[in-house]
Amino acid sequence: MNDSREWTPQAVQAEIDALKHKPGALLPILHALQDRFDHVPEGAVPIIAESLGLTRAEVHGVISFYHHFRTSPPGRHVVQVCRAEACQARGARTLEAHAQATLGVGYHQTTADREITLEAVYCLGNCACGPSVRVDDQILGRVTPESFDALVDELRTQPLEVLG
Repeated sequence: MNDSREWTPQAVQAEIDALKHKPGALLPILHALQDRFDHVPEGAVPIIAESLGLTRAEVHGVISFYHHFRTSPPGRHVVQVCRAEACQARGARTLEAHAQATLGVGYHQTTADREITLEAVYCLGNCACGPSVRVDDQILGRVTPESFDALVDELRTQPLEVLG
């Protein structure tokens, strides 16, 4: 079975070809690749560079500059902790230290079981209810270390599918 999230050079080239005519095409291309494959595959870098007349170092430089871009597939769930000032004023620093200790990873890393990728984000637009966390596409407010632990337990609990 072919997973649409698995990248191929042809699929990368198709994304590039659709966007390379735009001014400043590199960022739209990187966003399109990450949207399609959940990350910017390392093997896409030379294809992008050649297509846009850039060096591999220039493409790598942009990917590494913007923390939004991943160079490896994320875990099954992406947990983002808001680090903006309003959330910091409501305890986000304590929450982020707890999240890193609980998961055993730093920002932009994935747990060993491939369940959770931890990322920092700078404002989820939920300032009055900080500290805030986004799990996949759901924003949660007033997250405490205790509610974070319950959230992680829930994310790691997978229902078993019984085939019969």
